[in-house]
Amino acid sequence: MDLSHIRNIGICAHIDAGKTTVTERILYYTGKSYKMGEVHEGTATMDFLQEEQERGITIQSAATTCPWERNGQTYQINLIDTPGHVDFTIEVERSMRVLDGAVAVFDGKEGVEAQSETVWRQAERYGVPRICFINKMDKIGADWEFSYKSINERLGATTIAVQLPIGSGHELEGIVDLVTMKAYYFDANELGAKVEEREIPASITELAELYRHEMLEQASHHSDELMEYMLEEKEIPVDVIRKAIRKGVLSREITAVFTGAALRNIGVQRLLDGVIDYLPAPTEVPPVQGVDPNDPETAMTRPNSIDAPFSALVFKVVGDTHGDLTYMRVYSGKLDKGSRVLNPGNGRKEIISRMFEMHAKDRKALDTVTAGSIVAVVGLKDSITGDTLCDADKPIILERMTFPEPVISMSIEPKTADDKRKLGDALVKIRREDPSFRSEFDDETGQTIISGMGELHLEIIKNKLVRDMKINVEVGKPRVSYRETITGRAEYVRGKFVKQTGGRGQFGDCTINLEPFSAKEAEEAELKFTNNVAFENKVVGGAIPKEFIPSVEAGIRATALSGVMAGYPLINIKATLVDGSFHPVDSSQVAFEQAGRLALIDACHKAQLTLLEPIMKVVITTPEEYFGAVTGDLSSRRGMIVGSEERGNTRLIFSEVPLSEMFGYTTVLRSLTQGRATSSMEPLEYRPLPPNLAKEVVASA
Repeated sequence: MDLSHIRNIGICAHIDAGKTTVTERILYYTGKSYKMGEVHEGTATMDFLQEEQERGITIQSAATTCPWERNGQTYQINLIDTPGHVDFTIEVERSMRVLDGAVAVFDGKEGVEAQSETVWRQAERYGVPRICFINKMDKIGADWEFSYKSINERLGATTIAVQLPIGSGHELEGIVDLVTMKAYYFDANELGAKVEEREIPASITELAELYRHEMLEQASHHSDELMEYMLEEKEIPVDVIRKAIRKGVLSREITAVFTGAALRNIGVQRLLDGVIDYLPAPTEVPPVQGVDPNDPETAMTRPNSIDAPFSALVFKVVGDTHGDLTYMRVYSGKLDKGSRVLNPGNGRKEIISRMFEMHAKDRKALDTVTAGSIVAVVGLKDSITGDTLCDADKPIILERMTFPEPVISMSIEPKTADDKRKLGDALVKIRREDPSFRSEFDDETGQTIISGMGELHLEIIKNKLVRDMKINVEVGKPRVSYRETITGRAEYVRGKFVKQTGGRGQFGDCTINLEPFSAKEAEEAELKFTNNVAFENKVVGGAIPKEFIPSVEAGIRATALSGVMAGYPLINIKATLVDGSFHPVDSSQVAFEQAGRLALIDACHKAQLTLLEPIMKVVITTPEEYFGAVTGDLSSRRGMIVGSEERGNTRLIFSEVPLSEMFGYTTVLRSLTQGRATSSMEPLEYRPLPPNLAKEVVASA
């Protein structure tokens, strides 16, 4: 298929904004499915995991491909439905990395919510053009104007309305298209598949004229042709308006806003038209960026073309009964089934034994894939999320994704020896699938510790182990992932490692300075800030031979990773190697590694160690009468109220609360408000833990 007729898009939003319902309607109208699945009935095509169907939420992103006809031309839409819950933000992150465009869905009553801001930032980070869909306009209390303004105010987006709803709540009848200046009504008896075009009702004409003028005004900044039509006050052809809006959306300077109600089958077909009209084809996004594997300082690009050498990015690995299914986005060139490709990150050659076009859990075998495709392949043994696959003769390493650090951990213990054997393999498999999950064995306690993005994340993993992998495990209470740091400086701290064993001994001696440091400072000083630790060598006159300096750094970094105070990673520090000495016979790499370790431990104690705790951004929507009870409860949890906002008879409370105080909060909130309040939570930053609580944490470590 011609690349200009492909759209790689994702549906993203806050939890419960209706993403999966929108996706189900898209599958129905494009003929990909013949029955509409419903999230509340557990029959949604894209929510195919048992856990998703039981909870009515999306846990893992699902991909599908569907056709859509526009102006007599058939287009191929590669669609990814992403989760809304913050615990599964990694699924959104990796989807955004490989998408060309996104549809951001908003609840017509709530407007922009906490997780809406997170997915918007993720799209911004990867330069993904977006259009918006204000959904649930059939909901009681839906307010299109409020939701539209909240996109402007809270996301800082320059929005232009291309549609208006006709009515709201139970009175929602259809939509007005401001480009064609026509009203569209969707036949409920035909599940919205039959669309009727009429004149705009008199009651909404004035508002439509106002928003159309605003739309043309914004779009004209991106088209001289449109500007001329407006200045000459001529009738403007629809194509001229669409071209201008498209240009603005692709440059990410404007965001087109659509509206409707997916559950009532209103507006989805026009949204699909908008995907074709305004979101980019693979040929319209900048060439993919990468580096030369032989010289990481040399930047490279690959054009989005079938004729360029093959390159693709692995963005997801899913365990399957017949071997891992590896999802990848092909950026350039073409690939045939049975080909050998190179993973330049580890230098391994991989064989692509089979390739599939995915439709949720179903698949269609392919013989060839080309640039612009999103496919799943079988046969890869040594490639994980974030890895590049490319032509062995023309290697390139594409830019990797960034994955958030886990904020919560818990112990997990197998019940029998057989379970213990199976658990190790299962955790390796889950780690391959989910880069935001970590597991490690604690030698001191003999426990396995698993870490993730939240209580729900770890609960889903536990259920996967017990239900899907048939491993009996006991799970401990959730623990917070604290961090260690220093508040002061320590200068000229010596670490000396001397060991005599009769024969050749060990001798390493180094002196370091230690100071607090930030990512911004590291960037300005052009220092590597791996795991939030910077190292600088300022040794002069050969006090330590050059071959031992990396060993000092390795010792410092390894010690920082395992922690000094309570076994938590040490972050935001800079160690400067300033002096040392060596023995011509006894000095070795191991000795200098140990010297670096001893110097760091001593320097940390002199620089005043402290613990940092993860702080969560918590947004609560509560009826007005429970406002006092909710804020009082937050204060008792060491929470800080940073603002509140009135929306009709409900109140939004914005707060920052330590994660350690938020375990089981959903249950408490329900009982405080008779089940009428909702909350959302996402990681914000690390802050110092009060000294009295830090003592307790250190004592229990």
